[in-house]
Amino acid sequence: MRVPVVSKEGVPLMPTKPSRARRWLKEGKAVQKWSDVGVFYVQLTVEPSDTQTQEVAVGVDPGKHFSGVAVQSAKATLFMAHLILPFETVKKRMEQRRTMRRTRRSRRINRNVPFKFRNHRSSRFSNRKGHKLPPSIRANRQLELRVVRELAVIFPISTIVWEYVRADVDLTSGRRTARSGRGFSPVMVGQRWAIQQMEEIAPVVQLQGWKTANLRRELGLSKSGNKGEATPESHAVDGIALASSQFVRYESFHGTNVRGHRWKGSVCITPAPFRVIRRPPICRRQLHLLQPAQGGKRRKYGGTVNRNGFRKGDFVRASRAGRQYWGWVSGDTARQVSVSDINWKRLGQFSASKVQLLAPNTNLLVSGASNPTRPALCSSRA
Repeated sequence: MRVPVVSKEGVPLMPTKPSRARRWLKEGKAVQKWSDVGVFYVQLTVEPSDTQTQEVAVGVDPGKHFSGVAVQSAKATLFMAHLILPFETVKKRMEQRRTMRRTRRSRRINRNVPFKFRNHRSSRFSNRKGHKLPPSIRANRQLELRVVRELAVIFPISTIVWEYVRADVDLTSGRRTARSGRGFSPVMVGQRWAIQQMEEIAPVVQLQGWKTANLRRELGLSKSGNKGEATPESHAVDGIALASSQFVRYESFHGTNVRGHRWKGSVCITPAPFRVIRRPPICRRQLHLLQPAQGGKRRKYGGTVNRNGFRKGDFVRASRAGRQYWGWVSGDTARQVSVSDINWKRLGQFSASKVQLLAPNTNLLVSGASNPTRPALCSSRA
């Protein structure tokens, strides 16, 4: 395992060994910090002995409900993550918002008068825009972009490898369909926008899915069949394979009497911190609900502010009956605070005086631990 290192000015340097990081902390040459994606790193308080960095690649395996991200160098795996994407949550809330808007408009119109005298509001602007990105897909790509940006703060990222989803054209109907033949995939929509955004961080290399599978098998990485399983074998291994493509390549060779293709390069897959990351499903502040309140007084619904000094999404430690609980603030009452786990399942309601703030809301829920059981696996080809 490696510990990320940042200079005094905040410039990411090459990660170091844990033993060296502990010595720096003991001697006062560095201070310990935590990133928003749950990675421990150190920031130097003195000038570094060397600022040269090696090549570090980030592999992003985008999906519809889950994505995999990994940071890899030629000598070690630095980070792995399993992203739980907000596709379904955003989709349901957009449908709810449309229903609420139509309900409000139906209450405003007087249907007892002729149609031309009804209170129909004219359009204020043209909302027919081309190349519009659906909110659910945009939210997926924004979460992946947020994680890569946070990693670029602590790792000297030189390349981002994106698994590109291809689309073909059905010659019979003339419509573009996914290669699987089941129509457009939400993964394919918006990937150009995501690539443009990530090019502001580092150069982006696009790799097709079948190449990722071949490289994963060459590296000896096993993949789980359960895509929803929050383990490195579900999606993070694809991120490792994507990032490793910058160090191991399948190239052609020509000899005197023979020609063909072979793997060339070397990379070491080592144990690394593994995190499960998702967005907190916090409802926005709603001024109008589906049904009007009696007396014209609207009740409070949504938003992050509560009545006990905490915000929804704050990471806290709560105690009750001699037991300790760690989770995120998900709601409140007049005297109690609701604390939930990473799946936003409520652990319980606790007295506000027995809840301690550990980290403020970062709009990310991060859970997971290191993966020390995976042995180091080095692949070297001439």
